[in-house]
Amino acid sequence: MFTGIIEAVGAIKAINVNAQGARLVIATNGLDMSDVKLGDSIATNGICLTVVDFNSGKGNGSYSADVSNETLQRTGFASYKVGSKVNLEKAMLASTRFGGHMVSGHVDGVSEVLAINNNGNSIEYWLSMPSDLAHYIAEKGSVTIDGTSLTVNALAENGTKGKFRLTIVPHTVKETIFADYQIGTKVNIEVDLIARYLERLLTKSEPNEQTPKSNISEAMLLKAGFIK
Repeated sequence: MFTGIIEAVGAIKAINVNAQGARLVIATNGLDMSDVKLGDSIATNGICLTVVDFNSGKGNGSYSADVSNETLQRTGFASYKVGSKVNLEKAMLASTRFGGHMVSGHVDGVSEVLAINNNGNSIEYWLSMPSDLAHYIAEKGSVTIDGTSLTVNALAENGTKGKFRLTIVPHTVKETIFADYQIGTKVNIEVDLIARYLERLLTKSEPNEQTPKSNISEAMLLKAGFIK
């Protein structure tokens, strides 16, 4: 589990493709690796990857991770190359200050940067909204872009070609790879975890012996003020 608060910006040092997918070597560029162990998770552009080898050298550390074909197909990794910058976050601790939102590191799909506009000292990014994910994205709700926890500030829906707006403050631009985004850049998107589970509870098929009946209903959520 992650918070979506980026700890460092790394870079891909090597990509070794194999029949099962690929093995990546990521330069950590200042990420504190002193407490990292084999088998730990590091979110790499929002993708939860398992550390299979690492070098915790000060300032020039790195780690290796295997990426499955499923991950290559579902995320933007298929278009990455040696030198590509990536957002990095180690798995959260129980004592971690929870500054973002609950992020699983399980990417739902790929979005595209459609427009970039200056607004005061901030930058507004309009991103495409994949049709199969649109119902999870809500104004003032949370979304994860390349591992960064962000707030959706506006929606513009037009049939299957919806889009949403993010307003990025200077600190976030400085501490993530947002400064490198251009119109057409593909980014990993993970929708809100709670929205996904609520949908499952409300739309699952009739209960059977293996699936106990849930007391959660749309009427109950409406009465409790969770939905309008």
